[in-house]
Amino acid sequence: MFRRHLLGAAGLSAAGMSATLARPALAQPAWPTQPPRLVVPFAAGGPTDIPARLFAERIGEALPHRMIVENRTGAGVVVGTDVVAKAPKDGHTLLYTTVAQASLRALFPRLPFDPAADLVPVALVGVIPMIVTVGREVPARTLQDLRALARATQGGIDYASSGNGGALHLATELLLRRMEVRANHIPYRGTASAMPDVLNGTIPLIVDVATSALPFVQRGETRALAVMDGTRLPQLPDVPTTAEAGFPDLEAYTWHMVMAPSGTPEPVIRAANAAFNRVAAEPAVQARLSELAMRLVSDSTPESAAAWLRAETTKWEGLIREADIRVE
Repeated sequence: MFRRHLLGAAGLSAAGMSATLARPALAQPAWPTQPPRLVVPFAAGGPTDIPARLFAERIGEALPHRMIVENRTGAGVVVGTDVVAKAPKDGHTLLYTTVAQASLRALFPRLPFDPAADLVPVALVGVIPMIVTVGREVPARTLQDLRALARATQGGIDYASSGNGGALHLATELLLRRMEVRANHIPYRGTASAMPDVLNGTIPLIVDVATSALPFVQRGETRALAVMDGTRLPQLPDVPTTAEAGFPDLEAYTWHMVMAPSGTPEPVIRAANAAFNRVAAEPAVQARLSELAMRLVSDSTPESAAAWLRAETTKWEGLIREADIRVE
């Protein structure tokens, strides 16, 4: 399903891309001419920072200048994204972002930049699915069981997330709407803060990124009901996909994408795209990031990445409006 999603997205109109990217590729320039910065709008050592640093290290080994990772956190991903949106348009400041990019415009109507106009995709580098999990004492072993439990619980069951408007919150809202059940959102300051209450039975449900969810499932501390993807996870071969569980086209991921300031010359964007694709194709990198349940994309183009971003933005902005989700 992911492959069909990606290929389908690649066929969408590229009107949102700059006219520059619509032209045939030019001869690649001498890029970079100085150490490029890869801005990560997340904390160092986290599940987004780890792949970013691996890419930066491997890309730097093949370039005349090493790539520097710079963590710029604050207001979700807004601070770090703003740094790149306002950076010189020369390819020496790139953004390593996630699915959060697709909800920025809907959640933050007063941004200091325009997510669609001020940034352009370079490459989609990887995708990590969400997993629907419950505490081990919760009497639900399938999504159908979960739906029955939610419908039988007066006032609806509770579910945890890593914060209002975050990827986990949005993925759970998508699940609940497809299941046509009510539930109560209990936001926490990050997944680490939420998990103790899931483990002790206070909160029955959490939809989490596979990277974070897998250790708890594998230790038997939580139970995985479904993977929100079209393909089962190799680490959980007995856990069905949401389609197999009776809910087709119910998919949610966090994904990792590299972006540049709009107006960056096409040859520079093509050169950066080739660098990220080259690293994504390396077996050692694929093996390392498979430990984080990340499925790498080594054939991304700026156009296919832009189409993916448009499709994801349409999906999550629609949900945010429908569910009236606000963070301000």
